[in-house]
This record gives sequence, structure tokens and C-alpha cells, in this order.
Amino acid sequence: MSASAAEPATVARRGRPISWALALPLAWVALVVFLAITADWIGLPDPAAQELILRRKPPSAEYLLGTDNLGRDMLSRIIYGGRTSLIVGICAPFFGFLIGGAIGMSAGYFRGKVDLLAVGFIDILLAFPTLVLALTFVAYLGQSLFNVTLALGILSIPAAARVSRANTMAWANRDFVLAARTIGASNWRILTREILPNVLPAMFAFWLVAVSVIIVAEGALSFLGLGIPAPQPSWGGMIADGREALDVAPHTALIPAAVMFLTVLSLNFLGDMVRNLVDPRRSTL
Repeated sequence: MSASAAEPATVARRGRPISWALALPLAWVALVVFLAITADWIGLPDPAAQELILRRKPPSAEYLLGTDNLGRDMLSRIIYGGRTSLIVGICAPFFGFLIGGAIGMSAGYFRGKVDLLAVGFIDILLAFPTLVLALTFVAYLGQSLFNVTLALGILSIPAAARVSRANTMAWANRDFVLAARTIGASNWRILTREILPNVLPAMFAFWLVAVSVIIVAEGALSFLGLGIPAPQPSWGGMIADGREALDVAPHTALIPAAVMFLTVLSLNFLGDMVRNLVDPRRSTL
């Protein structure tokens, strides 16, 4: 067989794993988001309803994922906990990227003293241990969905600022930006019309990864007792509750841990693929 004939077969073989690598994580994330949105309409049991005589039931036809230490339906709590974890995972980095993105773009565009102050602010935030700083915020503000989201959003500011600053510096001296300056365009117009559209794809790719990091961080806070307060379910809270019964009912901790693992892994895969699409140098590796 000639090299030219073998080449399409090679491309086809290479293309199949890539398509599956995209389809599987995308399908899982879509399923998690769909169930989280429609949880109130699909006839699930109350995730806070306790039946102590049914506590620690293993998965069965009646309880597909079993029951927890208080007899609550695990499937219902997984789905409602997914809603909680997604709210934190999506909103916290969005807030952080909104503030950090503005700081990073300003630093990368104006340079000079603005860049010096911004980099100093970022370095100060990065100097604190992340988990300790999150625990401090939540302990001071109090445990609630809003406060946990705000605390984790603040912690995502430095990473967002660094990504937006690096990408802004890469685009700030391009010909179309210089042309806009030459014709007298304002700095605001250049930042919003010329640079921002080119920075957003890279920011979106990093945001997908940040969502997975925030979901894990919320789980860590819940595991330490400073996450989303009961009875509102979250994956981290379910893992923390289930650790007490790992020897007699391991499903109470392992199932939410597996769901969190698959969600975080899928988001990381999607983030890497988007980053490869927006960065041609990575896509050729």
C-alpha cells in the first residue's frame, strides 16, 4: 500500500480517540448540568427528608445509589448537591475572572506603574496559603452559599489576573491595535473592541479548568466543616458526612467522591481541548 493511501487511514485512526475524548466529558458535564437544572421537576425525593430506619441502605432497585447516615436518598442528594457545587463552581470563578480579568488587562495594556501595582497585588494574594485564606474568609463571613462563593471567587482573582495580563501583553502591540491608536481610538475602545475579543477565548479555556478547581476547593471546605451548611446538600458535604461510615457503608462517601472526580476530570479535559483550539502552537504538539 502506498504512503498516500495509508495516510487517510492513519488520520481516521487518530481522529476517533479525539472525538471520543471530546464526546464523553462533554456528555457527562451536559448530564450533570441538565439534572442540576431540572432537579425540581423530575420527581426526586426531598434530599433533606430523613428516615433513620432506612439509614445506610446499599444501592438497590428502590434506592439506586442507596441511603446515607440519616436515611436520605443518595441519588436525590447527589443531583441537588450537583446544583450547589455547580453554582459555586461557576459563579466563583466568574466573579474572580471579572475582577482579575479587568486588573490583568489594565496591567498588560498600560504597563508602567499600573503593571507594578497589579503584579504586587497579585503576588500578595498568591503568597497566602490558598486553603488557609479560604478558611479565614468563610470563618469570618459565616457559612452560607453566598459567602463560600464569594470567598472562593476572591481566591480566583490572582490566577485570572495573570492569565488576562499575559494574553493582553501578547495582543497589545499587534498591528490592528497600533492602527487603532493611530486613528485616535480611546483606551477603553481599544481594550473592549480590539483586545478583549482576543483575550476571551484563552480566558474561557482557563475558566473551565478553574470551575473544576473551585468545585474541589468547595469540597475541601465542606470536608473541613466550613462549606455549605446543612441541610443544603453538596458533594463535599456528602463526602464529609460519609467518612464516618466508610467501614460499614463506603458508598455514602465513595459515590459522591466518584461523581466529583468524573465532573472535575471532564471539565479539565474540556478546558485542555478549548485551550488547544485557541492556541495553534498547542494543537500541533
